[in-house]
Amino acid sequence: MSGHSKWANIKHKKGKADAERGKIFTKIGREIAIAVRDGGSDPAINGKLRDVIAKAKASNMPNENIKRSIAKAAGELGNVNYEEIQYEGYAPGGVAVIVSTVTDNRNRTASDVRHYFDKYGGNMGAAGCVSWSFDKKGVIVIDNEDEDLDEEAVFESALEAGADDLEAEEGIFTVYTQPDDVAAVAEALSAKYRLLSAQVEMVPQNYITLTDEGDIKNMSKMLEMFDDNEDVQNVWHNWENEE
Repeated sequence: MSGHSKWANIKHKKGKADAERGKIFTKIGREIAIAVRDGGSDPAINGKLRDVIAKAKASNMPNENIKRSIAKAAGELGNVNYEEIQYEGYAPGGVAVIVSTVTDNRNRTASDVRHYFDKYGGNMGAAGCVSWSFDKKGVIVIDNEDEDLDEEAVFESALEAGADDLEAEEGIFTVYTQPDDVAAVAEALSAKYRLLSAQVEMVPQNYITLTDEGDIKNMSKMLEMFDDNEDVQNVWHNWENEE
């Protein structure tokens, strides 16, 4: 059932990207800055940067923007003060939530994230309180909106590219890889298919369905607040019935 929940997340993010592409590119630019700072500007030897580039391309970030972000990060390393911080907690109904951030002010970001949890009926917990119930995987989503792709052919292509598994559902194929393989597999598949997303994700081991209308409303609002915060890069959760 992970495909349903995952595609719900992708649709949510895709809509945000279509409406606010500049904000999405800004967030990816921060990830590029972190990757360059930690491993240099050559994606051939910097696996982290290679993964971010795969994510950027799947988000339709122009190559010139990607190159400019890398060059900017390489030339301003002394001024890059971003740090990656992960927050964890529970949303309404016991939904497990992981919030991945890149920030230049950890006090501001921690305060914002805690406020969103508290305001919408959740509770921010200690590091590790929910991440044990997620698996880190490379996740690539292939567009099949026209339903014209053959599942067996896509599956064969994915395996040949180095993927571990594939799930098919209406409108998309979700390809799973080892975390270190996502960039290479995405590059191979992008030559044949249109990718909607390609990145390392925290994939839930199980899912929760919310039935209370208040919980559903609060969960939706919480996700909106996280998405609108410029410090928040990704939000992973195990809410099954997100629409």
